[in-house]
Amino acid sequence: MIDKLSWISVYPEIVLLVMACVVLLVDLGVKSARRTATYALTLLTLGLVALLSALYADAGLTFYGFGNMVVNDSMGNWLKCFATIAVMVTLVYGRPYAADRDMLRGGEMFTLSMFSLLGMFIMISGNNFLVIYMGLELLTLSSYALVALRRDNAVATEAAMKYFVLGALASGFLLYGMSMMYGATGSLDINEVARAIATGQIKHQVLVFGLVFVVAGLAFKLGVVPFHMWIPDVYQGAPTAITLMIGGAPKLAAFAIIIRLLVEGMLPLAIDWQQMLMILAVGSLLVGNLAAIAQTNLKRMLAFSTISQMGFVLLGFMSGVINGNTISSADAYGSSMFYVLTYVLTTLASFGVIMLLARDGFESEEISDFAGLNQHSPLYAAVMAVCLLSLAGIPPMVGFYAKLSVLQALIASGQAFHIGLAVFAVLMSLVGAFYYLRVVKVMYFDEPTRQHQISLSTDVRVVLSVNGALVLILGILPGGLMALCGRAIAQIMAP
Repeated sequence: MIDKLSWISVYPEIVLLVMACVVLLVDLGVKSARRTATYALTLLTLGLVALLSALYADAGLTFYGFGNMVVNDSMGNWLKCFATIAVMVTLVYGRPYAADRDMLRGGEMFTLSMFSLLGMFIMISGNNFLVIYMGLELLTLSSYALVALRRDNAVATEAAMKYFVLGALASGFLLYGMSMMYGATGSLDINEVARAIATGQIKHQVLVFGLVFVVAGLAFKLGVVPFHMWIPDVYQGAPTAITLMIGGAPKLAAFAIIIRLLVEGMLPLAIDWQQMLMILAVGSLLVGNLAAIAQTNLKRMLAFSTISQMGFVLLGFMSGVINGNTISSADAYGSSMFYVLTYVLTTLASFGVIMLLARDGFESEEISDFAGLNQHSPLYAAVMAVCLLSLAGIPPMVGFYAKLSVLQALIASGQAFHIGLAVFAVLMSLVGAFYYLRVVKVMYFDEPTRQHQISLSTDVRVVLSVNGALVLILGILPGGLMALCGRAIAQIMAP
């Protein structure tokens, strides 16, 4: 018998699933080329789901459902809320772009986006290895279909194939690692796994062997070195609207399953997985920043930039456990949560501007396409500049505070090795500043190579302006969001 609390714990998921099916059926009768009714119903649904998640999060309660397979806590609900908003913004930016490329012949883009969001919700709520894996597969299968949505485009189809093959390999890694952990601990429940590991009676070599495969699977989902090569190809090959769909909100779900699996499930093994994440973080900062310098395609440059940004997110996990002491874990993991939230916010606006400049038959994705943008569209050049400066970590943008919070968590540990990592991260950020500032220079100081024809609907103009303003405002006043992240992490770390 399933109790009432179980149903309460998954209300947002139920609403999302039911409405995704309703949108699918309603779309059958929609004749508009831009799927106006489908679009409006999708945004209304996502708005309701975001509100539900925010109300759950604000209540600050933690409870379990379906035999402890699902957890409903403050961190998960805030991540769901922000992921839903990210998908809403992506659809607002992406609809004109998709309509111009005949990607809205049916409502697949809207329904698949809702199903991929449902996969993220299940990943975020999962308190059981199989539930997390189910959510991951729902997200990735929807994402494969979205990348291949432009069926007549060979580049998009190739990107979808690469994504599918490498994604299947990574899912295999994660599933094998989970099966090893199950074999060692005798449970799929994350809390039970943590208790079994804490007893110290399980052979350490078996646990570490399983842990290596789990970390490898998680590393692919984040897109960090050496599991990163799908990122540039898929980001460049996929239609820009879909690039944003797979490069934005899913990062929040990937962060959530790192917290669920490594922090909540395998904290006694922190000394082992922190070393693994350190290697991934250093490799990502090095390869991501150096490879981005050579790129002339802006989407590919932002793909390598993503790799380096995810390296920073992993640095936040380095100082959560020091000599077996978890006293600084709320600050460390909270800084990572803040970083990933602000990264997604910035990514939304930057890809929004790329879509804004694209038109039918022309993809505005080369850096040279942005030459002289300030002369034609000062507002959109300013939004893009704010995003690039934020990604570079230049004050007063929110990216500066995000980097600073991660570095502070590293330095506060007092470990010489962590201080060395912080110095390395700062040096890599200096390298990264070059390729971000190069695009700003092209927009403001180069002569236009073509006429920028920008005609925006009101919803896109308003959302893009607010998105760009938030990148600046949250950099000046970051305290509220930082405190929210700290409280959410402190709640899951409480005994």
